[in-house]
Amino acid sequence: MENEKNLVVLTGVSGAGKSTAMRFLEDTGYYCIDNMPPELMSTFISLLENGNNYSKVAIVTDVRSSHVFKDIIESVQEIENYNYLVKIVYLDINDKEALKRYKLTRRKHPFADKFNGSISQAIAYEKEILSSLRARADHVIDTSDMDDQKLRARLAQILLNNDSEVMNIHCMSFGFKHGIPAEADFVIDVRCLPNPYWVENLRNKTGMDKEVSDYVFSFDQSKELLDRLISLLDFLNPLYIKEGKSQLVIAIGCTGGNHRSVAFAEKLKQHFSKKWDNVSVNHRDIERR
Repeated sequence: MENEKNLVVLTGVSGAGKSTAMRFLEDTGYYCIDNMPPELMSTFISLLENGNNYSKVAIVTDVRSSHVFKDIIESVQEIENYNYLVKIVYLDINDKEALKRYKLTRRKHPFADKFNGSISQAIAYEKEILSSLRARADHVIDTSDMDDQKLRARLAQILLNNDSEVMNIHCMSFGFKHGIPAEADFVIDVRCLPNPYWVENLRNKTGMDKEVSDYVFSFDQSKELLDRLISLLDFLNPLYIKEGKSQLVIAIGCTGGNHRSVAFAEKLKQHFSKKWDNVSVNHRDIERR
C-alpha cells in the first residue's frame, strides 16, 4: 500500500550477518539506524511520525545494548501506535559456525571479557539472554549455511512483496565524445543507427522530443536493437538479484548524447517502470551542444 509504514527491528546473535542484512535493507530503500538502544526506539519513531520520507525504517539492535532487551517488546507496542507495521527479524547461527567466524575475523565478542576471553562461553551466554527475544521474533533466520547472497534472498522473500522492490535500475544517456560514465554496468553504443543530427529540423531538438524519438524508431534496425536489448536485460535482472546485486546502471551512448541515446534511455525507462518499482533516467550530456 502506498501510505503503509514499515519498521524492521533487526537483531540476533553476534556474527550472524546483521551488517550484511542492514546493507541489503539500505539498498532496498530502508532508512537504517545501527546500534540503537531499545528504550529510545519509540522516541525516535515519534520524531519521524509527521515526515513522509521515512515510510521504511530499519533499526539494528544487539547485545551491545546490554540489559535493555526487555524494553524491545514494550517499545514495539508503542511504535505500533504510530501506524508502523513492525517486524522483528532475528538472525541466528549455530555455535560451531559462530566460533569459526570469530576465529576467521579475529573480532572480539561483546561478552569475551566476562568469560576471560572464552568465545565459546560468550556465545552460549549471549544466546541465553536472547532466547526470549528469539521466541518473540516474527522471523528467525539461521545463517549458519548462508552466504551473503542467500541471506539477501531470504530477506527479500520475507520483507518485500516481490522482486520489483529489490532492483534499482538507472538508465542514462551520454555522448561518447564527452567520455564513458565510470559508474555504468552496461554500455550500449547506438552510434550505428541513423543520426537525427543530420536532419536540419531535428538538429536543435533532443531525444526527449517526439519528433526525434519517432525518427530514431522509424528504422527497423532501431526497433530490433531496442527489442533485443530489452530481452537481454529482462533475462539478466532476476539473475543479478539472485547474486545479491541491487543496482544496475545502463548507459546508452551516441556521439553527442542529445538524440539517439536519449530516445533509447527513455524507451528503456518506460519499459522497466512497468515491472520494477525503482527506475530512474538521467541524460548526462543533453544540455551540451
